[in-house]
Amino acid sequence: MRPTYVLQIARFTLQEAVSRRLILAGVLISLGYIGLFALGFHFAYDKSIETTTSVESRLSLGVAFATLTLFGVYVVNYLASFLALFLSVAAISGEIDSGTLHAVLARPLRRSEFVIGRWLGYAVMIAVYIVAMTGLVLLIARLIASYEVPDPLPALLLMLLEGVLLLTLSLFGSTLMPTLANGIVVFTLLGLAWLAGIIEFVGRLLTAASNSTGGDAMLNIGTAVSLILPSDALWRGASYYLESPSMLAVLGAARGGIPFFSSTPPAPALVVWAVGYVVVILAGAVLAFRRRDL
Repeated sequence: MRPTYVLQIARFTLQEAVSRRLILAGVLISLGYIGLFALGFHFAYDKSIETTTSVESRLSLGVAFATLTLFGVYVVNYLASFLALFLSVAAISGEIDSGTLHAVLARPLRRSEFVIGRWLGYAVMIAVYIVAMTGLVLLIARLIASYEVPDPLPALLLMLLEGVLLLTLSLFGSTLMPTLANGIVVFTLLGLAWLAGIIEFVGRLLTAASNSTGGDAMLNIGTAVSLILPSDALWRGASYYLESPSMLAVLGAARGGIPFFSSTPPAPALVVWAVGYVVVILAGAVLAFRRRDL
């Protein structure tokens, strides 16, 4: 594999996204969300400060600001997930349908270089989006309420891994299926991964409350689906590093906690599995495209 050709395809992928105004549309929507988040955070802060006097109330206020910040990043995470799928759902199949691949691959360009280049270009876009949007949310929380998350770097890395994982899965599907079919499959899998997280949360509540076999079964179902697509599990792991000590204490006291966040750090095995998942699926995309008739 020749890095020069891979980087050229990555650059062309970025230029294509700009020419189709995908980036412009994403930026406008994202800025609209950031504006709404800042406005809502500002009003919530002003109203709560006016009515809060006791020390206990101020401690509760800190938990509320931490929760609001976490929900802000949660929305960013889902926006990034949708962006990763939208960008890559037609990465290969769309080029085949339009006929442009015949001209591109007629040059001394290997199919593997084309796939890796497309993947790299989209991965750069996703990484920039996640870092910029998460940074803006955290900056708003700091400027308005002086709230700083404890450990943002591991959270960012896990969110980046989730975005790249979804991108790789969608790219792999694009080498096998038409664009519409691939879109249906990957968005369905994303929804199932989210639902599996809810099922696992409910199962944990049932197990903690009564040690019921039903709770164990729900935990097993949630874990199995998380292995098929660990996107939601990666987000929950990322959320742990964004939670303040007071919020972690509240989640621990509530046993099951909140359905969308985690009160425990991600297992190292989950991170290893997700990295291996990306490598294997990307290799599968390269092999599938090599064997596909154009």
